[in-house]
Amino acid sequence: MRSRHILSAASALTMGFALVLSSAPAAVAAPAKPAPSMLEALQRDLNLSAEQAQLRLVNEARLGKLEGKVRTDLGASFGGSWLSGDTASSLTVATSDASKVAAIQAGGAKAQLVTRSLGDLTALKDKLDTAAAPQTVPVYYVDVKTNSVVVETRDQAAAEAFVAAAGVDKAAVRFVASNEQPVTYYDLRGGDAYYINNSGRCSIGFSITRGSTPGFVTAGHCGNVGASTQGYNRVAQGTFQGSSFPGNDYAWVAVNSNWVPTPTVAGTSATVAGSTAQVVGGSICRSGSTTGWHCGTVQQIGTSVTYSQGTVSGVTRTNVCAEPGDSGGSWISGTQAQGVTSGGSGNCSVGGTTYFQPVNEILSAYGLTLTTTGGGGGGSCNGGTLTGSLSSGQYGNSSQFTANAGTHTVCLDGPNGTDFDLYLQRLSGSTWTTVASGTSAAADESITYTGSAGTYRYRVHAYSGSGSFTLTYTRP
Repeated sequence: MRSRHILSAASALTMGFALVLSSAPAAVAAPAKPAPSMLEALQRDLNLSAEQAQLRLVNEARLGKLEGKVRTDLGASFGGSWLSGDTASSLTVATSDASKVAAIQAGGAKAQLVTRSLGDLTALKDKLDTAAAPQTVPVYYVDVKTNSVVVETRDQAAAEAFVAAAGVDKAAVRFVASNEQPVTYYDLRGGDAYYINNSGRCSIGFSITRGSTPGFVTAGHCGNVGASTQGYNRVAQGTFQGSSFPGNDYAWVAVNSNWVPTPTVAGTSATVAGSTAQVVGGSICRSGSTTGWHCGTVQQIGTSVTYSQGTVSGVTRTNVCAEPGDSGGSWISGTQAQGVTSGGSGNCSVGGTTYFQPVNEILSAYGLTLTTTGGGGGGSCNGGTLTGSLSSGQYGNSSQFTANAGTHTVCLDGPNGTDFDLYLQRLSGSTWTTVASGTSAAADESITYTGSAGTYRYRVHAYSGSGSFTLTYTRP
């Protein structure tokens, strides 16, 4: 039996609120456990409380089953369906057959009689797909709520000509003025190529953010501050914000809104959960845009290497091969980010020696936050402790604390047989943002997270089960 104590007033975890699931019918199983980040995003973006976000998911699961049955029963007369209310508590089903209205209502949904079935609307939209939409028509779609096909446009005449060319009855179309100009999005992945000033090529290290600005870390010798970057597909990407070489060999690039940071490394299924440094003799792998994925072991740490441009200190020496163009690419051990490729000797035909700049130094130098999957980490949690007790469904928050740039490790020891989850949150303005989490189905969780200096707190959620817990942590 593990001994536990209630938090003292000085370090007490303030109790949160229980999730209310009572509106779910007893005969309906609860939906699969949602990702905590999903619940937090629902609360933030739909302006919901935690109870409302959870209840919305329960209602969506329950009414989704009802919708599927009603859709099948209506057959060709089905006109579409939609949920309403903050917690998705209401389902409306449209039908083009007046004789079906009573059956819809008897099943527990609202009914709406419409002129066109969903099949009719889809056929009209399919006709539009056969014509060439002008650039001034950014989007068109079936809108079941208005029982029409909507064509959004910046030029009414051009939109009407588009509809006429497709042979679609204008009476079935709603034209909506729009200034939308959609663009495609591209993932930032470690190891992928990028180009500097439409010329030289290097590789992405790891996705990061600086405040709300997305970007990536890479080698300093790849570009100077102000240099522009283009992605692997030659699409405009970003600008070097910081660069140091020689002496160091690191840089970071801020990217535009077309590029989305991800915790992935190209050429593998590897994802980044933290940045705990590997020890000498440990295995390590590298991804780069010239030679792809190669592995080896750490030879020495804190090495100084002299290139023709000068000496770079504090790099890690490995027996992994690399070639030109791999510079800046990702180094990872398991799920832990290690660094970015600096340089070396040899090649991947005969083998070689390669050096990388440790990622934690880069994050600390520029106040960057590594993009991670959250959770995991494998760090040591010897250090300070906090204890507390939660009932099933409750949240508890620690007192906020100020931390320097560097690595946090946090371990949660929850009651046996329960599912307790752990979060590390950072204060951004007046909002607490989760930067790392451990959310397995177990009672115990751990986090390793490297981030910039700031105000943080720990958050514990008793997802299921009740009892006392202990947090053990180290802070930078």
